[in-house]
Amino acid sequence: MEILKKIKESPAVRNLIIFSAVIGPGIITGSVDNDAGGITTYSVAGATYGYRMLWTLIPSFIALLTVQEMNARMGIVTGKGLADLIRENFGVRITFYIFVCLLIADIGNTATEFAGVAGSMMVLGVSKYISVPIAAVLVWVLVVKGDYKVSEKVFLVFSVFLLSYVVSAIMAKPNWSDIATGFITPSIQWDNAYVATVLGLVGTTVAPWMQFYMQSSVIEKGIKIADYKYTFWDVVVGCIATVVVAFFIIVSCAATLHVNHISISEAKDAAMSLKPFAGALASQVFALGLFVASIFSAAILPLATAFYVCEAFGFEAGIDKRFDEAPQFYWLFTLIILIGVTIILVPNAPLISITIWTQVLNAILLPIVLICMMIIINKKEIMENYTNNRLQNLIGWSTSIILIILSAVLLISGIGVG
Repeated sequence: MEILKKIKESPAVRNLIIFSAVIGPGIITGSVDNDAGGITTYSVAGATYGYRMLWTLIPSFIALLTVQEMNARMGIVTGKGLADLIRENFGVRITFYIFVCLLIADIGNTATEFAGVAGSMMVLGVSKYISVPIAAVLVWVLVVKGDYKVSEKVFLVFSVFLLSYVVSAIMAKPNWSDIATGFITPSIQWDNAYVATVLGLVGTTVAPWMQFYMQSSVIEKGIKIADYKYTFWDVVVGCIATVVVAFFIIVSCAATLHVNHISISEAKDAAMSLKPFAGALASQVFALGLFVASIFSAAILPLATAFYVCEAFGFEAGIDKRFDEAPQFYWLFTLIILIGVTIILVPNAPLISITIWTQVLNAILLPIVLICMMIIINKKEIMENYTNNRLQNLIGWSTSIILIILSAVLLISGIGVG
């Protein structure tokens, strides 16, 4: 008993216990970033450009880590969601226009998640008219009938399954020398398809909705400023997981599809096309990762959207509340799922266009959200002694400016993506 007492009182064990209690928002937000839209975008990038797009993951990781840390810090210090802060600092009118655009993008994102469910199950021979409605019901029950602690545990388990892409990539037997070159040597083109793909990669890695979900989940978990350092490491682990999974998806498609000149239009194509080059197991593992990621994100994404819309306009929100306590929150969550499912079940729906352009729209909207964040987080009357330092401001403003320039290039030159 004395030994157990000493173990529990040791600083290392105490820190581990606190970290275990705080862990969740960062890892879940980072993992859900690798959703069906992200997997499709990474797959298309790998199949089309080989390893030449790997370099984009380095600036994406830096931007993602900086932005997610800012969200966590704002949530802990203010106790308010990002939507609340935007409304209070910029007014209802500007908030309304921002959130209408974000809502449209997130409906497209949600449709993409159910497209991922449909595609992954079609690889295993299950019709989308069976898999999609069942997935939608399971997602709805998990969120509406569950509570935050139960949902968080389920989401954390889902996060682990995304490592299946590491297995799939290794089985593809990639050229590690070419990978190293692509990772550290930027390859830049200014044609429409390339710029749109870069925007899509950034838009799916640092998506606007993630910022609202991250901040809301930190508040819902009740994390205090004393536990900030643990939350920071939660964010770091989540961001590393995001980029590692993205890296291996690009690698698996580049090592098999690109070298054999196989073009794809969605993640399901990548799973099916892997079979003749990396074997049936690699194909099935890729499909499993797509299915888990799609179910995972189909729950989180409409949930995040319902969170920030209700926050922005003063309605009650939170999965720890009953339906009658937060009817607007739950009805909006339900409506987004229904619209997403309906889009996917329409025969011959242009799923690839919806997927890719949703990610591009994310990247175009992201600077607007980032600029709002940068202004708010540097106000001492809001953040007190927890405003940004110079490096954080440099990265935040640079990310916003670069995305604005890329969006302008894409729009001015005539939008076109493969």
